[in-house]
Order: sequence, then C-alpha cells, then structure tokens
Amino acid sequence: MIDNLSKGPRNAISVKEAQQRILSQLHLGGNERIDLSEARGRYLAETILAPHPYPHFRRAGMDGFAIISQDTCGAQTDQPVWLEIVDEIPAGALPSISLESGLASRIMTGAKVPDEADAVVMFEMTEQIEQGGRTTIQIKREIEPGKNITPIGFEIKQDDLLIKEGTRISSGEISVLATFGIHQVLVYKKPVVAIFSTGSELLDIDEALQDGKIRNSNAYMLACQIRDAGGEVIILDAIPDDLQIAKARVTEAFELYDMVVTTGGVSVGDFDIMADLVQGEELTLLFNKVTMRPGSVTTAAVRGRKLLFALSGNPGACFVGCEMFVRPAIGVMQGKDHPFLKEITGILATDFNKINNFTRFVRGHLAYEEGQVLVYPASLDESSVMVTIKDSDCLIVIPPVSQAVPKGQKVQVLLLDGSGIL
Repeated sequence: MIDNLSKGPRNAISVKEAQQRILSQLHLGGNERIDLSEARGRYLAETILAPHPYPHFRRAGMDGFAIISQDTCGAQTDQPVWLEIVDEIPAGALPSISLESGLASRIMTGAKVPDEADAVVMFEMTEQIEQGGRTTIQIKREIEPGKNITPIGFEIKQDDLLIKEGTRISSGEISVLATFGIHQVLVYKKPVVAIFSTGSELLDIDEALQDGKIRNSNAYMLACQIRDAGGEVIILDAIPDDLQIAKARVTEAFELYDMVVTTGGVSVGDFDIMADLVQGEELTLLFNKVTMRPGSVTTAAVRGRKLLFALSGNPGACFVGCEMFVRPAIGVMQGKDHPFLKEITGILATDFNKINNFTRFVRGHLAYEEGQVLVYPASLDESSVMVTIKDSDCLIVIPPVSQAVPKGQKVQVLLLDGSGIL
C-alpha cells in the first residue's frame, strides 16, 4: 500500500492513518546503563521488581512508646496501667533491650520497633512519672495490637512491580529507585535527530535583519519540542532552495543520525524542494498530505529503518506537525506506552467561526471555571502565525464542519507539554 505511493500524487490521508504508517516503521532504539542521578526524563528499558519489601523492618509510625498491647487490657481512666521505660530507640538505632510484660521502650518516628512489641502508644496518651529511680508511664485506655506500627512490606512487598519498562523517569520514580538502592538503571538511548531548514530566505538567528528575509526560528522551536519528547538534537545549517544540495544533506544526515526532521519546502511551488526530494528512489514515501490544518502538506518518508519528517515552513503548521507525528515517533523509539498527546474533553469558551473541510488543530489555552474545563482558541491561529504558540497549552480539535462551532460545544482537546490544569 505504501510503496505504490512512492511516486504518486498527493493523496490526503487522515491523521490517524498517517500516525499508524509512522508507527509501522518504528523500532526500539538501543539501551545503556546510567547513574540514577542522570536518569531524569529518560525512559526505562527494563521492568524493575522490588528486591526487598518496603519497609523492610517494622517501624514506629510516630513518636511514643513501644509496648506489648496485652499489658493494657482493662486500662481506663480510673484504672490506669503502669509500664517501666527501659530503653530509648532513636531513628536509625536498634533496640538494646528485649521487652517483657510490664516494660516499654521510648521510640522515635521511623525507628525499628522491638520484636516483642506489637503497638506504639503516642506520647500524648501517656503520663510519665519518675519514682524511686525508675521511669514509668501511665496509660488510661486499651491499645489495640498493631497500633502506630508500619508493618514489613506495607508499601511494597518483595518482587512487587516497582516500575515497568517504557516509563518516563521523573522525581517519583527516582525516589522509589533510590529507596531500593538501585543506583544505576537501564534506559533507552535517546534518538539523535537532525534538524535542518530549507529556504534561501532564511537567516541565522544571530544575523542582522535583512529586507525580504526571516530568521530561522523553526529549527530552534523544533529542537525544543524534540528535546521535550526525549530526543537528542543536532541543528544543521539551513540549506538554500537547491534539490541536489538538499539530497546530499539528507543522505548524509541519514548516515549519521537516527531521524531527520526538515522544515520548509514541502508545498507545491517551484522552489519547494522537499516535495520533490521525497519522490526519489532512495526514499519510500509514507504520506505527503494529511487531512489536517494547519500542516496538510506534512510529509513523511523512510529510508532503511530511519524516518524523515518534512514539516511545513509555516511556524504554526511546523509546530503542530511535530507534536502530532515527530513526538510520538520519538516516544515509541524509547518504549513509551502512550506516545500520543493526552486527550481530554473540554468546552469551547468562544465561538469558532472558521469553516473546515479538514480536521483543524487549533492552538488554545485551558481554564478551569465553575467545575468545567474551558478551552479558548488563540486569537491568531493561522498557519503562518508564530506568536500565539507561546501562549498555547493545548490543541483544540475541530472536525470538518460547514458552519461555525458555537460557544459551549464539547470538543476534543490535546494537552501540550506544560499543561498544568489537570
């Protein structure tokens, strides 16, 4: 099915079909073992089971006295029981005296409970008295067995699942791994992604502005998106509108890197060289048109086991194309279970008046108001508009419609990195 597209016209396919064609070409990358201190943001390449229960000893749940609960049977306000304090156990220390009936050990939160004790009574429930060289505590109520003691394996039992393969490691995972002394982890290598822009109109970002030219901002935007997705980035020099130069540069990039992402040159004009390049025999075209706006001319091809994504030169379309196709590809290469943008349902906060024959992915922002998730479309959402990208934390999905979508309509919403509402 894919091969017969290699030299054909632009046949538009759905976003889901385009994503599936990409997924069919992907494979897991290699892996490496790294120190836990370097593991933030990486994807685990192994499933980790608990090497021991946690906690691995019975610990006190609060400051108080470790006791044998049977000693408190019948205790009440007018008939208290008295226990002698014979030991003090701070956190990190071990009991030094075996408890017997009538004895108690002062104990701190987190400390190991004596083997003979089966309860901890909090300080506030006791009255301490010094008498005849002995220190005793008075208890005026019965204490049930297990009170204020965290048992062995309360949180995790030995061989329980700690973290499954493909999990992105963040602070919670770091805490768990460190707790179990797992100081090195096997992670998937980050795919190295080459980025270059095409267009004779492009300036480097440190060049002075020139009439008729624009700075190459897309490459830096893509680099940030790809790093957020877990990839390593190599920004290559922009290339002019020259098919042979582009062909040589793409060929070289395929030899050196795991993935190639370009921006610009994918329309149908005389100088849109990427549209011509992907028709060559060296590449197998996956698709060259998607029923989406912005970014309908987003193109993908494969050479061997490596993908080329040719994204629009318009910043809005470039941004959306990267989120919809490049980001999930990078995730899958690192074993990520759910590589696509998280989806929720929101309520359109304003009318959306554009008529669409393709599904539109509208930049917008979320707000939580009166118990509802509202979504506000960006005021400027044209493909060529750059400035509203920074103000957007979601993409609002507007299906093909023949009339305006009214305020209050429920819509599908894709959450971008940094969406902090949920």
